[in-house]
Amino acid sequence: MRLRRPTDFLILDVLSDGERNTGANIADLIERDRGYVNTQLPTIEDQGFVKKIGPHQNSGLYQITPLGIAAVQKQSLYSESEDEFETAIRELADQIEITRPSVTIHK
Repeated sequence: MRLRRPTDFLILDVLSDGERNTGANIADLIERDRGYVNTQLPTIEDQGFVKKIGPHQNSGLYQITPLGIAAVQKQSLYSESEDEFETAIRELADQIEITRPSVTIHK
């Protein structure tokens, strides 16, 4: 599991409210290059942190997944140990429910 710091965590943080957003909007919010953000979104999608949302496949809308929420919550672990980070976020992701527009962590 590879996340680029700080940009990938910034992207996840913007999406952590459970709302859908586009790469262009995210780039503006985190003050990063639009092309770079649009390149990173499919990469973090492949890792399961975000998912592309319709109504059309090419709409460019993304929404965070429970794994993405967990990554935001546990990001301090990432620099300490990637293995511990991965274990922690997978465990936490099982307790997270995203029902647009809210995020709930069940404990």
